[in-house]
Amino acid sequence: MKRFIIAILMSVLIPMSIMAQSSMTDDQVMKFIVKEHNAGTPQSQIVTKLMQNGVNIEQIRRVKKKYERAAKDQGLGQVSGTTGSKNDTRLRSNGKKKANGDAKDDEYLDDKKSQYDSQNRLKDGRVKDKRSYVFDDTNDEWNDMRDELDEFVPDTAALLEKLMMEKTKRKVFGRNIFNNKNLSFEPNMNIATPQNYRLGPGDAVFIDIYGASQKTIECTVSPDGFVTIDGYGPVEVSGLTVSQANAKLRSTLGSRYSSSHIKLTVGETRSIMVNVMGEVKAPGTYTLSAFATVFHALYMAGGTNDLGTLRNIKVYRNNRLVTVVDIYDYMLNGKLTGNVRLADNDVIVVGPYDCLVNLTGKVKRPMWYEMKKNESVGSLLKYAGGFTGDAYTKSVRVVRKTGKEYSVYNVDEFDMSSFQVSDEDSVSVDSILDRYSNMVEIKGAVFRPGMYQVGGEINSVRSLLEHADGLREEAFTARAVMHRMKKDRSLEVVPVDVEGILDGKVADVPLQPNDVLFIPTKQEMMEEQTITIHGEVNYPGIYKYASNETLEDFVLQAGGLKNSASTVKVDVARRVMNPKALTNDSISAYTYSFALKDGFVIDGTPGFHLMPFDEVYVRKSPGFSKQQNVVVDGEVMFSGTYTLQRKNTRLSDVIKAAGGVNDRGYAAGATLVRKINESERKRLEAARKMALEQYEQVAAEEAAKTGKSVDITNSERIKKFQIDDTYSVGIELDKAIANPGSDADIVLREGDRIVVPQYTGTVKINGEVMYPNTVGFVKGKKASYYIDQAGGFNNKAKRGQTYIIYMNGMVAKVSHNAKPMPGCEIVVPAKATTKMSIAETMTIGTSVASIATMIATLANIL
Repeated sequence: MKRFIIAILMSVLIPMSIMAQSSMTDDQVMKFIVKEHNAGTPQSQIVTKLMQNGVNIEQIRRVKKKYERAAKDQGLGQVSGTTGSKNDTRLRSNGKKKANGDAKDDEYLDDKKSQYDSQNRLKDGRVKDKRSYVFDDTNDEWNDMRDELDEFVPDTAALLEKLMMEKTKRKVFGRNIFNNKNLSFEPNMNIATPQNYRLGPGDAVFIDIYGASQKTIECTVSPDGFVTIDGYGPVEVSGLTVSQANAKLRSTLGSRYSSSHIKLTVGETRSIMVNVMGEVKAPGTYTLSAFATVFHALYMAGGTNDLGTLRNIKVYRNNRLVTVVDIYDYMLNGKLTGNVRLADNDVIVVGPYDCLVNLTGKVKRPMWYEMKKNESVGSLLKYAGGFTGDAYTKSVRVVRKTGKEYSVYNVDEFDMSSFQVSDEDSVSVDSILDRYSNMVEIKGAVFRPGMYQVGGEINSVRSLLEHADGLREEAFTARAVMHRMKKDRSLEVVPVDVEGILDGKVADVPLQPNDVLFIPTKQEMMEEQTITIHGEVNYPGIYKYASNETLEDFVLQAGGLKNSASTVKVDVARRVMNPKALTNDSISAYTYSFALKDGFVIDGTPGFHLMPFDEVYVRKSPGFSKQQNVVVDGEVMFSGTYTLQRKNTRLSDVIKAAGGVNDRGYAAGATLVRKINESERKRLEAARKMALEQYEQVAAEEAAKTGKSVDITNSERIKKFQIDDTYSVGIELDKAIANPGSDADIVLREGDRIVVPQYTGTVKINGEVMYPNTVGFVKGKKASYYIDQAGGFNNKAKRGQTYIIYMNGMVAKVSHNAKPMPGCEIVVPAKATTKMSIAETMTIGTSVASIATMIATLANIL
């Protein structure tokens, strides 16, 4: 048994060891990371699985770079840079040199933060051993791989934490200027060499001799400061400016090339070492181009950190202060004062900020700003771009921390330039009040409603109406309403007689600020007046009342009469209105009847004028009916569509019109398919709803007993109540033809479809029989004969419920002496399935538990 267990362990562990030593291709690693990330696998588990497959951090970084290049549409196989021999060119590069001339991106980090890899620093400042990806204090390759993977496809929790930190982090104006990849501040290398540029070791120079002699000497300033000229020897040029070096070469070589001109130019410049110290994200020593400026060095150091200043960056050269840089002066004024060209061994010191002020409210750029100690609120507003259009400019609010508690200062517009800010001040700018100081408004029946300036030419109701271009024609001038605001800003109503003011009979009403004058229309003073037409017109509905409209006009307005309209009876119902009545009248409406001819009244009062709210009823003619068609298909002489000539047309009438049943037809098996009408559909829907409610109640009771829910949507009982557009009607066409007008000769209706099939001399036996079968029809044989032809009943058969489905759609039970007919189907239903009792269920459960116990005992013995 022990050997068996050891064999199993070996079969499991050996493949795992092989898998740990195996390696995945870059494409497989990328697909694996994306697949696991989309599946919701935590980042830690993804790293563990990769390490088990032999993937190391070098491969993760390589895959990450491929992913980034693909995201930039550069293609996974594209590699920037070129290799080959040195080009003969005098163009300068920016100093980014790849080791050994190798152009592979994997050998050289193109991100700005990679520029301080020469200091062997990680992102968190810890020192990294170049030989392996481990920290100096402990082996942490797993953490390194997870950090790289977090930048590739961040974990949900890590991403949420990062977003929350970004949300709560102070946004100080200007701090992100050195984090913009599109703004790298790289110097322009291919400009004319400044004449005050001082040569040094590493500079490539070209000495052009032209005139009587033609010669170009290409050399590099040696570490000792010399350039070697063929045929002459070394010449010291280090420390000289370009103009001084040209003068020295002309004086030195002038005797040899007296008839020629000599000019020195600079090609590839040397690199300088610059120290960036203080509150920057990556302090250290950087190798830059000799043309680099202070901004470029700050960019290479990742910009200032959360404590670094932007207003007082100092540059020291040979232990002396050379310049002070203010980033705000560049960002806001476009001035590069202080952004000097750096020299070898320059030191840039970024100290902590002096003062941070939070500006909120109605300014164009609300955020934190770094201020100098002597700067004022006015300078702060200038940095923020000034007030917005809806700002309250008379004063701003300053909240200051005094070391013990808060203090509030209200600085008015005249003191903003003199009130100095302090560290952690909060300056807020309020918005203007949501009210008007010189506004009146006019609404309603004027040509130009809206707000107007009160004062000057507009000082009364009359002048306001004149500036609104006067009243419209439908204006109600007997009385207007003006809402006036009192001192406590509550409203009062001032009645205005507009007609009297315009006629000069009433004194004009002076206006006050915030008055609102409303001129109603005559239509607004009364209920909207309409008339309605019903029945057999082309466009029945509700119409707007117009005075002097007659019944004939209204019929024409409604599109005229339909063909089904009755012209002998058109009724008009009129509302009873008596606003001065004191008692309840029993009459609720008056009715007028008319006869029409071609839309004109011929019986009654000609030119009958309608009144508001009259309702016109155009009746349907009792002698109008549309053609109603039925379809006859199958074995008749002339199949097709037939029109019902009478409202009581029967089966025999239509079959007779179709030429009767032909010699192949089987009249006893004919079927009738009928379209469902609206009343039948409503009855079926009501029955289905009732059945569904009952079944839901039964299902709920069953679920309460058993504790299991019952799905009723797929129940056979519910499916039986599905409402179709047609249904079958059982008919006996042979009896209808033999006895026209009998009960079997049913009355047809629109859309009926009669199908006369061919004679089928077989009987089908289906259901719970031994062998479902189809046999030939034998006249006079009972159902038992055909069931015997199918092998008889099986043990599931419910014999007493056997039924026969006839070709004409009728169904009958065998127990009710139903006889088989040609083409019929005998169906034997199954007995209902019985459910197990609780005792039976418990017995089965006990047996299963006993078997499980026996298996566990045998396992322990082994």
